Formats: sequence, structure tokens, C-alpha cells
Amino acid sequence: MSMFLGTYSPRLDEKGRLILPAKYREELAEGLVLTRGQERCLYVFSVREFERVHEQLRAAPLSSKQARDYIRVFLSGASDEVPDKQGRVTIPPPLREYAGLDRELAVIGAGTRAEIWDAQAWNEYLNEKEAVFSETEEEVVPGLF
Repeated sequence: MSMFLGTYSPRLDEKGRLILPAKYREELAEGLVLTRGQERCLYVFSVREFERVHEQLRAAPLSSKQARDYIRVFLSGASDEVPDKQGRVTIPPPLREYAGLDRELAVIGAGTRAEIWDAQAWNEYLNEKEAVFSETEEEVVPGLF
């Protein structure tokens, strides 16, 4: 499985399509799942990774209201798509609206998934979080450093 890395700046066309970054196309060629992400971005999973995430969701206790709420929001917004021969994928209108997507986008690699952001929202998020990132002293990711 590939890792999604880097930041790309594609544009949304008039039909609500974006051209996937070339480095992501092979991993997503057979299909992908778009869904709501946190911080008002969209998550992009390969079908294989989405199946793994879904198995984790299935393990959540049905007695947990927080788990039920999360699963409902996460899965009700999910859309399975297959890129065309040019590597374009259509982002459904409800997902474009959720993420506030305009013409200028930022597609970022987040390891096991990619994320699609409105370019201005991404830049604002990054400007805010880069300072926190560089000043982090405690062990945010256990065992990393």
C-alpha cells in the first residue's frame, strides 16, 4: 500500500471534478471513497483502506452514543467513486458544500488517506498549526521521537 504524502494545488472544474495528483492515481485507480473529515475537509481513502477503516467502525460498541453519532456522520456522507482515464474524480455537491470547496483546492497527503481542503481554509489551518507543531515539546505521537 502506498502512503499519501505531499501537498498539491489542483482546481475544481465547472462539473465539480478534480484531477487527482499523479502520485496518488495508481493507488486510487480501482476506486476510492470520499467522505466527511474533521476540520471541514474531505477524506480520500483507497477502497482497500476504507474497508479497513469500516472494520474498525464495526468494532465500536453500539451502546456508545458518541460512536453511533460518529459512524452515522462519517458513513452517511461517504461516496464511492472511480477516477476516469484522465485521473479525474467527481466530488458530490453535498461533500463540496460540507468542505466549503471553491475552485482552488489543496490536496494533502495524510499517510493512509489523502485530504481535500479549500485552499484558503488549508492555508489558514496550516498557518495556525505550524507554530504549534514547531513548539511541541511533549510526546504527541508515542514512541516517535
